[in-house]
Amino acid sequence: MTESITIVDVAPRDGLQSDGVVVSTAAKFSLIQRLVSAGVRRIEATSFVNPERVPQMADADDLMAELLARRILAGAGSAMAEASFIGLVLNRRGLDRALAAGCDEVNAVVVISDTFSEKNQGTDTATGIKVWGEIAAAAADAGVPASVTLAASFGCPYEGEMPVARLTDIVGRCAALGGVEIALADSIGVASPTDVRERVDAARAAIAGAGTKQDLRVHFHNTRNTGIANVAAAVEEGIRVVDASLGGIGGCPFAPNATGNVPTEDVAYMLDRMGFSTGIDLASLIESVEWMQTDELIGHEAPGLLSRAGLFPGTA
Repeated sequence: MTESITIVDVAPRDGLQSDGVVVSTAAKFSLIQRLVSAGVRRIEATSFVNPERVPQMADADDLMAELLARRILAGAGSAMAEASFIGLVLNRRGLDRALAAGCDEVNAVVVISDTFSEKNQGTDTATGIKVWGEIAAAAADAGVPASVTLAASFGCPYEGEMPVARLTDIVGRCAALGGVEIALADSIGVASPTDVRERVDAARAAIAGAGTKQDLRVHFHNTRNTGIANVAAAVEEGIRVVDASLGGIGGCPFAPNATGNVPTEDVAYMLDRMGFSTGIDLASLIESVEWMQTDELIGHEAPGLLSRAGLFPGTA
Protein backbone atom coordinates (compact mmCIF):
# COMPACT_ATOMS: atom_id res chain seq x y z
CA MET A 1 0.00 0.00 0.00
CA THR A 2 1.05 3.59 -0.64
CA GLU A 3 2.57 5.16 2.46
CA SER A 4 0.93 8.34 3.75
CA ILE A 5 2.47 11.67 4.65
CA THR A 6 0.48 14.17 6.71
CA ILE A 7 0.86 17.82 5.74
CA VAL A 8 0.02 20.30 8.50
CA ASP A 9 -0.98 23.56 6.81
CA VAL A 10 0.13 26.57 8.85
CA ALA A 11 -1.03 29.34 6.49
CA PRO A 12 -3.92 30.57 8.68
CA ARG A 13 -1.51 31.19 11.56
CA ASP A 14 2.18 31.25 10.61
CA GLY A 15 1.42 32.43 7.10
CA LEU A 16 -0.96 35.29 7.85
CA GLN A 17 0.84 36.30 11.06
CA SER A 18 3.96 37.14 9.09
CA ASP A 19 2.32 38.60 6.01
CA GLY A 20 1.58 41.97 7.56
CA VAL A 21 -2.00 42.19 6.25
CA VAL A 22 -4.74 42.09 8.89
CA VAL A 23 -7.29 39.66 7.46
CA SER A 24 -10.94 39.44 8.49
CA THR A 25 -12.21 36.48 10.49
CA ALA A 26 -14.53 35.61 7.60
CA ALA A 27 -11.61 35.47 5.16
CA LYS A 28 -9.60 33.30 7.54
CA PHE A 29 -12.55 30.95 7.84
CA SER A 30 -12.80 30.78 4.04
CA LEU A 31 -9.10 29.93 3.84
CA ILE A 32 -9.45 27.12 6.36
CA GLN A 33 -12.59 25.80 4.72
CA ARG A 34 -10.78 25.68 1.36
CA LEU A 35 -7.90 23.74 2.92
CA VAL A 36 -10.29 21.25 4.48
CA SER A 37 -12.16 20.84 1.19
CA ALA A 38 -8.85 20.12 -0.56
CA GLY A 39 -8.13 17.27 1.84
CA VAL A 40 -5.89 18.90 4.46
CA ARG A 41 -6.72 17.34 7.81
CA ARG A 42 -4.40 19.13 10.25
CA ILE A 43 -4.44 22.92 10.21
CA GLU A 44 -2.72 25.44 12.46
CA ALA A 45 -5.76 27.67 12.63
CA THR A 46 -4.69 30.49 14.95
CA SER A 47 -2.60 31.49 17.94
CA PHE A 48 -3.64 32.53 21.43
CA VAL A 49 -1.04 35.19 22.02
CA ASN A 50 -1.00 38.80 23.14
CA PRO A 51 -2.92 40.72 20.43
CA GLU A 52 -0.73 43.77 21.05
CA ARG A 53 2.29 41.79 19.84
CA VAL A 54 0.49 39.93 17.06
CA PRO A 55 -2.62 41.89 16.00
CA GLN A 56 -3.24 39.53 13.07
CA MET A 57 -4.31 36.85 15.58
CA ALA A 58 -6.56 39.02 17.78
CA ASP A 59 -9.67 37.14 16.61
CA ALA A 60 -8.52 33.67 17.72
CA ASP A 61 -11.53 33.00 19.96
CA ASP A 62 -14.04 34.22 17.35
CA LEU A 63 -12.41 32.16 14.59
CA MET A 64 -12.49 28.95 16.63
CA ALA A 65 -16.12 29.58 17.58
CA GLU A 66 -17.00 29.89 13.88
CA LEU A 67 -15.07 26.74 12.96
CA LEU A 68 -16.73 24.67 15.67
CA ALA A 69 -20.18 26.00 14.80
CA ARG A 70 -19.69 25.06 11.15
CA ARG A 71 -18.38 21.65 12.21
CA ILE A 72 -21.61 21.00 14.11
CA LEU A 73 -23.67 22.07 11.11
CA ALA A 74 -21.63 19.85 8.78
CA GLY A 75 -22.24 16.84 11.01
CA ALA A 76 -20.36 13.67 11.90
CA GLY A 77 -18.34 12.13 9.09
CA SER A 78 -17.93 15.44 7.27
CA ALA A 79 -14.56 16.84 6.23
CA MET A 80 -14.92 19.54 8.91
CA ALA A 81 -15.50 16.85 11.52
CA GLU A 82 -12.39 14.97 10.41
CA ALA A 83 -10.16 18.06 10.44
CA SER A 84 -8.02 18.86 13.47
CA PHE A 85 -7.62 22.53 14.32
CA ILE A 86 -4.42 23.48 16.13
CA GLY A 87 -3.96 26.51 18.35
CA LEU A 88 -0.50 27.94 19.02
CA VAL A 89 0.08 28.75 22.70
CA LEU A 90 3.14 30.30 24.34
CA ASN A 91 2.13 30.14 28.01
CA ARG A 92 -0.47 28.78 30.41
CA ARG A 93 -2.82 31.69 29.81
CA GLY A 94 -2.74 31.00 26.08
CA LEU A 95 -3.36 27.31 26.72
CA ASP A 96 -6.38 28.05 28.88
CA ARG A 97 -7.82 30.23 26.10
CA ALA A 98 -7.15 27.53 23.48
CA LEU A 99 -8.81 24.84 25.60
CA ALA A 100 -11.81 27.06 26.29
CA ALA A 101 -12.08 27.83 22.57
CA GLY A 102 -12.21 24.11 21.74
CA CYS A 103 -8.94 23.56 19.86
CA ASP A 104 -8.39 19.93 18.87
CA GLU A 105 -4.63 20.24 19.44
CA VAL A 106 -2.22 22.79 20.87
CA ASN A 107 1.31 23.58 19.79
CA ALA A 108 3.89 25.35 21.95
CA VAL A 109 7.29 26.79 21.00
CA VAL A 110 10.71 26.43 22.60
CA VAL A 111 13.49 28.37 20.91
CA ILE A 112 16.88 26.66 20.80
CA SER A 113 18.95 29.85 21.24
CA ASP A 114 18.60 32.17 24.22
CA THR A 115 18.86 35.35 22.14
CA PHE A 116 16.14 34.38 19.69
CA SER A 117 14.01 33.10 22.57
CA GLU A 118 14.19 36.50 24.25
CA LYS A 119 13.24 38.23 20.98
CA ASN A 120 10.41 35.81 20.22
CA GLN A 121 8.95 35.09 23.65
CA GLY A 122 10.64 37.36 26.16
CA THR A 123 12.27 34.46 28.04
CA ASP A 124 15.44 32.40 27.81
CA THR A 125 15.41 28.82 26.54
CA ALA A 126 15.45 27.25 30.02
CA THR A 127 12.32 29.17 30.96
CA GLY A 128 10.73 28.18 27.65
CA ILE A 129 11.33 24.51 28.46
CA LYS A 130 9.75 24.95 31.89
CA VAL A 131 6.70 26.61 30.34
CA TRP A 132 6.45 23.76 27.83
CA GLY A 133 6.34 21.29 30.73
CA GLU A 134 3.43 23.18 32.28
CA ILE A 135 1.58 23.30 28.96
CA ALA A 136 2.18 19.61 28.23
CA ALA A 137 0.93 18.54 31.66
CA ALA A 138 -2.17 20.72 31.59
CA ALA A 139 -3.05 19.70 28.04
CA ALA A 140 -2.69 16.03 28.98
CA ASP A 141 -5.03 16.57 31.94
CA ALA A 142 -7.54 18.12 29.54
CA GLY A 143 -7.18 15.23 27.08
CA VAL A 144 -5.87 17.49 24.30
CA PRO A 145 -2.77 16.45 22.30
CA ALA A 146 0.14 18.87 22.71
CA SER A 147 3.19 19.28 20.49
CA VAL A 148 6.23 21.52 20.78
CA THR A 149 8.07 23.22 17.94
CA LEU A 150 11.80 23.72 18.52
CA ALA A 151 12.49 26.98 16.71
CA ALA A 152 15.96 27.69 15.31
CA SER A 153 16.81 23.97 15.36
CA PHE A 154 19.17 24.48 12.42
CA GLY A 155 20.50 27.97 13.06
CA CYS A 156 19.80 31.26 14.82
CA PRO A 157 19.58 34.72 13.21
CA TYR A 158 21.42 36.20 16.19
CA GLU A 159 23.82 33.50 17.45
CA GLY A 160 24.54 31.74 14.16
CA GLU A 161 25.19 27.99 14.06
CA MET A 162 23.35 25.86 16.60
CA PRO A 163 25.44 22.88 17.77
CA VAL A 164 23.81 19.49 17.37
CA ALA A 165 24.62 18.79 21.02
CA ARG A 166 22.50 21.76 22.12
CA LEU A 167 19.60 20.59 19.97
CA THR A 168 19.71 17.04 21.32
CA ASP A 169 19.93 18.27 24.91
CA ILE A 170 16.80 20.37 24.44
CA VAL A 171 14.97 17.63 22.52
CA GLY A 172 15.65 15.22 25.36
CA ARG A 173 14.53 17.67 28.03
CA CYS A 174 11.35 18.56 26.16
CA ALA A 175 10.57 14.91 25.44
CA ALA A 176 10.88 14.04 29.12
CA LEU A 177 8.19 16.61 29.93
CA GLY A 178 5.51 14.99 27.76
CA GLY A 179 3.57 15.83 24.63
CA VAL A 180 2.88 13.68 21.60
CA GLU A 181 5.04 15.32 18.94
CA ILE A 182 8.21 17.38 18.57
CA ALA A 183 8.81 19.55 15.51
CA LEU A 184 12.28 20.55 14.33
CA ALA A 185 11.93 24.02 12.80
CA ASP A 186 14.32 25.73 10.43
CA SER A 187 12.89 29.11 11.35
CA ILE A 188 15.21 31.14 9.12
CA GLY A 189 15.77 28.69 6.25
CA VAL A 190 19.48 27.89 6.64
CA ALA A 191 19.46 24.08 6.58
CA SER A 192 20.62 21.73 3.85
CA PRO A 193 19.54 18.09 3.35
CA THR A 194 22.69 16.83 5.10
CA ASP A 195 21.82 18.97 8.13
CA VAL A 196 18.31 17.53 8.11
CA ARG A 197 19.50 13.94 8.05
CA GLU A 198 21.98 14.55 10.85
CA ARG A 199 19.55 16.37 13.13
CA VAL A 200 16.59 14.07 12.57
CA ASP A 201 18.75 11.11 13.55
CA ALA A 202 20.13 13.00 16.56
CA ALA A 203 16.65 14.04 17.69
CA ARG A 204 15.38 10.46 17.45
CA ALA A 205 18.26 9.30 19.61
CA ALA A 206 17.51 12.03 22.16
CA ILE A 207 13.85 11.01 22.36
CA ALA A 208 14.85 7.37 22.82
CA GLY A 209 17.32 8.43 25.50
CA ALA A 210 14.51 10.19 27.35
CA GLY A 211 12.55 6.95 27.33
CA THR A 212 9.59 8.50 25.53
CA LYS A 213 7.89 7.96 22.16
CA GLN A 214 7.06 11.34 20.63
CA ASP A 215 6.71 11.52 16.87
CA LEU A 216 8.96 13.92 14.97
CA ARG A 217 7.63 16.61 12.66
CA VAL A 218 9.55 19.10 10.49
CA HIS A 219 8.94 22.77 9.69
CA PHE A 220 11.02 24.35 6.93
CA HIS A 221 11.26 27.87 5.59
CA ASN A 222 12.39 28.44 2.03
CA THR A 223 14.52 31.51 2.74
CA ARG A 224 17.53 30.21 0.80
CA ASN A 225 15.59 27.98 -1.60
CA THR A 226 16.48 24.74 0.21
CA GLY A 227 13.10 24.09 1.86
CA ILE A 228 11.68 21.58 -0.62
CA ALA A 229 14.95 19.63 -0.74
CA ASN A 230 14.90 19.55 3.05
CA VAL A 231 11.38 18.13 3.07
CA ALA A 232 12.52 15.36 0.70
CA ALA A 233 15.49 14.58 2.95
CA ALA A 234 13.28 14.45 6.05
CA VAL A 235 10.80 12.12 4.37
CA GLU A 236 13.63 9.86 3.24
CA GLU A 237 14.70 9.74 6.89
CA GLY A 238 11.26 8.48 7.84
CA ILE A 239 9.50 11.69 8.87
CA ARG A 240 5.80 11.37 8.17
CA VAL A 241 4.44 14.75 9.31
CA VAL A 242 5.48 17.94 7.51
CA ASP A 243 4.44 21.57 8.04
CA ALA A 244 3.73 23.71 4.99
CA SER A 245 1.82 26.87 4.13
CA LEU A 246 -0.58 27.39 1.24
CA GLY A 247 1.16 29.48 -1.39
CA GLY A 248 4.36 29.52 0.66
CA ILE A 249 3.30 32.58 2.65
CA GLY A 250 4.75 33.25 6.08
CA GLY A 251 8.02 33.76 7.85
CA CYS A 252 8.83 34.92 11.35
CA PRO A 253 8.11 38.48 12.51
CA PHE A 254 10.88 38.26 15.11
CA ALA A 255 13.65 36.99 12.81
CA PRO A 256 15.26 39.29 10.23
CA ASN A 257 14.77 38.24 6.58
CA ALA A 258 12.91 35.04 7.48
CA THR A 259 10.81 34.55 4.36
CA GLY A 260 8.00 32.12 3.72
CA ASN A 261 7.30 28.52 4.57
CA VAL A 262 7.50 25.75 2.01
CA PRO A 263 4.32 25.91 -0.12
CA THR A 264 1.73 23.25 0.67
CA GLU A 265 0.88 22.68 -2.98
CA ASP A 266 4.56 22.36 -4.02
CA VAL A 267 5.26 19.93 -1.17
CA ALA A 268 2.17 17.85 -1.94
CA TYR A 269 3.10 17.68 -5.65
CA MET A 270 6.63 16.53 -4.83
CA LEU A 271 5.43 13.91 -2.35
CA ASP A 272 2.87 12.58 -4.82
CA ARG A 273 5.62 12.27 -7.46
CA MET A 274 7.76 10.45 -4.88
CA GLY A 275 5.00 7.86 -4.48
CA PHE A 276 3.49 8.98 -1.19
CA SER A 277 -0.17 9.64 -0.48
CA THR A 278 -1.12 13.01 1.03
CA GLY A 279 -4.89 12.84 0.55
CA ILE A 280 -4.75 16.32 -0.99
CA ASP A 281 -6.45 17.49 -4.18
CA LEU A 282 -3.75 19.51 -5.95
CA ALA A 283 -6.10 21.17 -8.42
CA SER A 284 -8.19 22.42 -5.52
CA LEU A 285 -5.09 23.83 -3.80
CA ILE A 286 -4.05 25.65 -6.96
CA GLU A 287 -7.49 27.27 -7.16
CA SER A 288 -7.13 28.30 -3.51
CA VAL A 289 -3.76 29.92 -4.17
CA GLU A 290 -5.31 31.94 -6.97
CA TRP A 291 -8.07 33.03 -4.58
CA MET A 292 -5.55 33.77 -1.84
CA GLN A 293 -3.74 36.27 -4.04
CA THR A 294 -6.86 38.40 -4.48
CA ASP A 295 -7.81 41.30 -2.25
CA GLU A 296 -10.13 38.96 -0.36
CA LEU A 297 -7.09 37.59 1.45
CA ILE A 298 -3.49 38.81 0.96
CA GLY A 299 -3.80 40.87 -2.23
CA HIS A 300 -0.40 39.98 -3.65
CA GLU A 301 1.39 37.13 -5.38
CA ALA A 302 2.36 34.15 -3.25
CA PRO A 303 5.84 32.61 -3.72
CA GLY A 304 4.70 29.04 -4.46
CA LEU A 305 5.48 27.68 -7.94
CA LEU A 306 2.97 24.91 -8.70
CA SER A 307 0.12 27.39 -9.07
CA ARG A 308 2.13 29.14 -11.81
CA ALA A 309 3.42 26.06 -13.64
CA GLY A 310 0.33 23.90 -13.34
CA LEU A 311 -0.05 20.17 -12.84
CA PHE A 312 1.88 17.55 -14.76
CA PRO A 313 0.68 15.64 -16.75
CA GLY A 314 -1.88 18.17 -17.91
CA THR A 315 -2.48 21.66 -16.62
CA ALA A 316 -4.60 23.01 -13.81
